[in-house]
Amino acid sequence: MKLSTKGRYAVTAMMDLAIHDRIGPVTLADISQCQGISLSYLEQLFAKLRKQGLVEGVRGPGGGYRLARPADQITVANIITAVDESMDVTRCRGNENCQEGERCLTHELWDDLSNRLYEFLDGITLAQFADRPEVQAVAKRQDRQVNRHHFIFRRSAA
Repeated sequence: MKLSTKGRYAVTAMMDLAIHDRIGPVTLADISQCQGISLSYLEQLFAKLRKQGLVEGVRGPGGGYRLARPADQITVANIITAVDESMDVTRCRGNENCQEGERCLTHELWDDLSNRLYEFLDGITLAQFADRPEVQAVAKRQDRQVNRHHFIFRRSAA
């Protein structure tokens, strides 16, 4: 299995949102600048995330996006499947037609790996990952690099 940029970017954007969500809604422009993800790509991803009930938009001054559920109720697997990513590592995409229409010799191995991968990612919530000291250190560094903390401070003081 190779996780595409769609899945990676969705998880990265949701992590950014989870880390900054306590301060208020976060704009896609902020996420784009801080994470180096194109704004138009984020718009596509957030349309899918919104449709799956993972984020909600906030209109008006100081608007943006926020988590639709608490971060401890959103798993990495929720995010990846919301943007139509597959966690299936079988060659046949689980259809059991890997070898000339039949199941291949190693189908069970790859199917088991797919299941374990899903279980692993479904066992990690945004809150758990965001609380890691290494993740917090990266978030602080990114905020300093793009002067995001000034914007966040101004918005939270309003």
